[in-house]
Amino acid sequence: MPTATATPGKLLLSPADHTLIMIDFQSQMAFATKSIDPVALRNNAALVSAAAAGFGVSTILTTVAEKSFSGPMFEEVTAPFPGQKLLDRTSMNTWEDAAVIEEVNRIGKPRIVLAGLWTGVCIVGPALSALDQGFEVYFIADACGDVSDEAHERAVQRMIQAGARPMTSLQYLLELQRDWARGETYEMTTGIAKKYGGGYGLGIIYAKTMFNAHEG
Repeated sequence: MPTATATPGKLLLSPADHTLIMIDFQSQMAFATKSIDPVALRNNAALVSAAAAGFGVSTILTTVAEKSFSGPMFEEVTAPFPGQKLLDRTSMNTWEDAAVIEEVNRIGKPRIVLAGLWTGVCIVGPALSALDQGFEVYFIADACGDVSDEAHERAVQRMIQAGARPMTSLQYLLELQRDWARGETYEMTTGIAKKYGGGYGLGIIYAKTMFNAHEG
């Protein structure tokens, strides 16, 4: 019989144990994305970026053919990281780009978290490649999208079968916080949730406004 302890499981993410890679949140990629509404996609991507920046997560922002074809990265993804250089690629598979891999190695974290467009190309490629090289891989499924529901779902299943772990954007934020008694990040976390957390965020606004409620 195992003995329970009041400690987090090893599979949970913490701000210091992973590198987040935000991939190809660009206009040309978004035009053909049909598996998720573009408003929801931008909202979820913004939530992930704000959470990562707020918790000090090591983050790589990468684009493909930014100047010649795909256009700039969504402003809501880059805004939380002012002055950070975007790594532009020619490769569809981010993991085959030398500059990105140099940055992954410089950061030196054993876990990789992925989000971006499209799921079946720009997320599957680095997910399977990183897994093959011994990294733990997570992907934020509702901050990814593809040209059809079928394309997105087959990509998700392929990554899960290979050992990648799916999560959602709101789950990512709350997993980084994980305890409302962590007062130093409480206001930031609830602020991000109020802005990007949909119905959950509205609930926080209501509870705080009407009852001065506090999760902690």
